[in-house]
Amino acid sequence: MRTRTLTLLAATVSTGLVLTACGTNSSNSGGTGSNSASSSAPAAGGGASGKVGVILPETASSARWEAFDKPMLQAALAAQGFDADVQNAQGDAQKFSTLADGFISSGVKVLIIAPSDPAVGAAVEAKAKTAGIPVIDYDRPSLGGSADYYVSFDNEKVGQLQGQAMADALKDKAGAGFVQIEGAPTDNNATLFTNGQDSVLEPLVSSGKLKRIQKQPINDWDNQLGGTTFEQIFQANAGKVDGVVAANDGLAGAVITILKKNGLNGKVPVTGQDATADGLMAVMRGEQYMTVFKPIKEEAEASAKLAAALAKGDKAGADAIATGKLHDPKGNRDIKSVLLTPTTILAKDIKTVVTQGYVKAAEICGGDLAAKCSSLGIS
Repeated sequence: MRTRTLTLLAATVSTGLVLTACGTNSSNSGGTGSNSASSSAPAAGGGASGKVGVILPETASSARWEAFDKPMLQAALAAQGFDADVQNAQGDAQKFSTLADGFISSGVKVLIIAPSDPAVGAAVEAKAKTAGIPVIDYDRPSLGGSADYYVSFDNEKVGQLQGQAMADALKDKAGAGFVQIEGAPTDNNATLFTNGQDSVLEPLVSSGKLKRIQKQPINDWDNQLGGTTFEQIFQANAGKVDGVVAANDGLAGAVITILKKNGLNGKVPVTGQDATADGLMAVMRGEQYMTVFKPIKEEAEASAKLAAALAKGDKAGADAIATGKLHDPKGNRDIKSVLLTPTTILAKDIKTVVTQGYVKAAEICGGDLAAKCSSLGIS
């Protein structure tokens, strides 16, 4: 989420995933870092046909799943010649399993899943494997599962961008206290976000430059729970909070609501992630310090290219796309992966998100933000 140009580059990443208990985070928990190197993934696939089943996790934690992932996956899969059926499990494990059973019994060419619960994802993958249907883990890995490939972002880098943003925002306040409101403990991505945050913030805490007030994971990425949890932390610390590392825009919005109740919105920097319309508007208002832009279109297109190769039985073609790897400590295996590069978005960078088509100007420039959009060249 650093202020870099939005280069939508595929990243090949070798990541040593250590699934920590997020015992103080979720989206969260600091842990082992991973090394990553960016490189463009070669194009492949095309000329595929048949049906691909896609199961997204929910809509409660982030607007991205319906606003970005669904239409972009539909478009990318259609471009590869597939009939795409994109469903959302709405955080319901039984619904996720039922949707998967339906796709498997109908004989989809490829199954693409983003599980809320990795155990549910692993169970689905076992069924698909028995049926001879290849599976792509999309955005979230099913640890202990058997997915053929994984497509996501360099999620430790996402956390590093969030941590660096907080360090930048508090650099002139020696001993400033911050809170980390993390994602779900069951989501390995949340663990990686925290690992990345801590790689930046832990040295500052150890040196005394900053103070960590509390790090708290939020079950199911529940925004309401995130807000009430932050309020309890805020009150327990007598309202003395100088910054909040929120793992995504939804949790950031919940935190900002509490800060607003106490007259501190815009005075306490808050991080986010996903570059949602609400998050971008909060950044323009100065209530949210930054968000992280992730090129979801590139994620969808990489998944579709992999699906095309797999549907044709072209393993070499799929391997040429997924040149990175993600280590699954539960399954004790490396998953061939495509990981993409995230970018920091400050107010001055929002125009780029709009011009690249991820958010429409009309979605974020109404009412009190009309003048701000104009000053940023957004129209």
